[in-house]
Amino acid sequence: MSGGDAKKLVRSPSGLRMVPEHRAARSPFGLDEPPWVPDKECPRCMQCDTKFDFITRKHHCRRCGKCFCDKCCSKKVPLPRMCFVDPVRQCAECALVSQKETEFYDKQLKVLMNGATFFVTLGTSDKSELMVCRLSNNQRYLVLDGDSHYEIEIIQISTVQILTEGFTPGGGNTRAIGMILQYKVPGSEEVMQMKFTAGEDFSCNKKLSAAWLAAMHKVSK
Repeated sequence: MSGGDAKKLVRSPSGLRMVPEHRAARSPFGLDEPPWVPDKECPRCMQCDTKFDFITRKHHCRRCGKCFCDKCCSKKVPLPRMCFVDPVRQCAECALVSQKETEFYDKQLKVLMNGATFFVTLGTSDKSELMVCRLSNNQRYLVLDGDSHYEIEIIQISTVQILTEGFTPGGGNTRAIGMILQYKVPGSEEVMQMKFTAGEDFSCNKKLSAAWLAAMHKVSK
């Protein structure tokens, strides 16, 4: 690993973390470690109000930084948004959120980085270009490659609208067939728009395109 994507292993009070060497290269999906509630300000569990003593020890949730007894903060759950190498101790509420995010990191992000093929229309143009669309390895950019090349910074994306077909008044199934993306041009207030449409020919895998669009919808949330 080299250049802007290089990472280093650091030890924090919460555990070992594998973080980018340069802060500017961090993922837009990352979270900073929270400040811990000082021990002296936490005589009781912040969940069940049990008083801490020699037997009942206090533990800090690595996601929210609050102070809990062992019963209320017993789960060790992966926390990739903070770049932890191993699962870390979290309170029940935070553990639930982190567990839901695990699918996003294990599945959706990989789908986005693998990429899919779409016809891409820029702005109000009536011409489209066949392009491979993928998320960059550092998760910071949406990269589009065809005869043209675009790189859109994820944090500049303001709107993601998934286009579907197959809806019926009776509640029939729908499938994702495209996307309208709006993003700000860095250094200005100008908003650009791109339309992505899944191809109908055999060179475009509809199932792969639908999965990529579903993952992009997760990103927008």
